[in-house]
Amino acid sequence: MNLHSRITQVAVHLPPGRQTSHAIEDRLRRDSPALRIPDGLLRRLYGLQERVVAAADALPSDLAAHALTQALTQARLEPGDIDLLLFAAVSADVQEPANAHIVAAKTGLICPVLDVSNACNSVLNALEVADALIRTGAYRRVAIACGETLSRLSRWSLTCPAELRTALASLTGGDMGAALVVEASAEPGIIASTFLANSAGWPAATLFNPYQVPGATSGLNIDSERLLASFLGLDTRAKQWLKQRDVDAGGLDLVCVHQPSVPFVHTFRDRLGIHADSVLPTFHRTGNMAAATIPLQLTLATEQGRLRPGTDIALFGLASGASAGVMLIKW
Repeated sequence: MNLHSRITQVAVHLPPGRQTSHAIEDRLRRDSPALRIPDGLLRRLYGLQERVVAAADALPSDLAAHALTQALTQARLEPGDIDLLLFAAVSADVQEPANAHIVAAKTGLICPVLDVSNACNSVLNALEVADALIRTGAYRRVAIACGETLSRLSRWSLTCPAELRTALASLTGGDMGAALVVEASAEPGIIASTFLANSAGWPAATLFNPYQVPGATSGLNIDSERLLASFLGLDTRAKQWLKQRDVDAGGLDLVCVHQPSVPFVHTFRDRLGIHADSVLPTFHRTGNMAAATIPLQLTLATEQGRLRPGTDIALFGLASGASAGVMLIKW
């Protein structure tokens, strides 16, 4: 029997803390007195109303472990039932060893582990890895855990408008944990996927490792216009791939897409011909959740009763680098 893979469980952990866009702007004014920060700047440029903020002592592994424990409980699984754990996120506790070891230790998992890293596409690429390994028969049940603490990458002390231009997007990042369980199935769940890259666009969004690049610009630097330009062409290729598979983006039941801002989602939706009611907006109330964005939308769709057997779903990943991914799923 040919093996397929299917997402059987998804869960998120949203910390209780919230920071409004007005509160962010007020702090930015205090910490950057040389700059004039207009009221409503973040709402006007990004559509941000508030973002989720974890407690100061919460680590990415803590958020990931909370979500993974919840996913296992919902699926009525024990830690010993998981054959492989993948940690996939922008955020990380450590560079050595793999962060998946820390999440496994906190949740009681004893299986092999590894990290999957590709900026905001990390979870989507982890799904690709899980699907491939399950199809080969190497594993039957794979867990993916994600913990994001992007609020800590915010740049507050700025001295000039040029710094403000590349720091604003850093003020929109939020904190969250997410987890998925992927299992072997006789029927296709993950139908097909394609991944694309424009690696020449990597300088548009950077967070340098201070141990390896001494003297590099500190903090998260995002040139939003340059980043957007790095994606041009990738969306066209994704649309062509869908057409080759006879998939009409406008006919999909649910579309989960990475959400770095409200205007970005609107533009992406228009360029691919996706209906507005197919996308669950999250950014305006959570901020940019990086690699946890797609699991968040799947969880909300579950809570709203939109994920029924046979539901046609497309997951669209977009990440700095630039990279893009499309995954077709039959729920």
